[in-house]
Amino acid sequence: MNGPTLTPLARHRAARFSGLVAIVGAFALDQATKLSALAALGRGDIYAVLPIFNLRLSFNQGISFSLFTETFTERPVMLAGITLAVTALLGILLVRSTTRLEAVALGLIIGGALGNVVDRLRIGAVVDFLDFHVWGFHWPAFNLADSAIVIGAVALVATTFVGSASDTTSEEPSP
Repeated sequence: MNGPTLTPLARHRAARFSGLVAIVGAFALDQATKLSALAALGRGDIYAVLPIFNLRLSFNQGISFSLFTETFTERPVMLAGITLAVTALLGILLVRSTTRLEAVALGLIIGGALGNVVDRLRIGAVVDFLDFHVWGFHWPAFNLADSAIVIGAVALVATTFVGSASDTTSEEPSP
C-alpha cells in the first residue's frame, strides 16, 4: 500500500523546504569547520591525518583554485558582491524548483557560496584547510563550502538526466 499522494503544491513546498534545509546545513557546517580550523591551525602548519590527507590552513583571495587572485586580492567586497548576485539568481531558481533533488542541489550551492561570502567579508579571503595529496601532487586546498558547491553542481546536472516517477507522472488521468 502506498502512502498519501502529495498534491503538486505540497510537493513544490516540500522541495523548497528541502532546499532551505540544504542551505542552512551547508552554511552552518562550513562555518563551524572553518572556525575550528582557524582556532586549531596556524598558517603554514601541516597536520598529517592520513597518508593522502593533511589539515593545512590557507587563505584564498581569488575564486576556485585561486584563479584571478591578482584581480581580487584588494577587492574582496567586489567578489562577494558578484557571488551574492549569482546566489540571488540561484535563489530564484530554488523558489521555482519542482523536484527535491533540484532544490537540494541549489540549496547546497547557495549555502556553500554564502559560507565563502561570509569569509570574504569577515577576513578578506576564503578559509581553506582540507589538503589532499598523492605522490607529491597537492590538490588545491579547499573547505566544506567548496565541497557543497561541487556536490550541488553535480546533483544539479544529474537532475537533467535523472527523473523520478513522481516527477514525470501527470496528476491527470490519461484518456
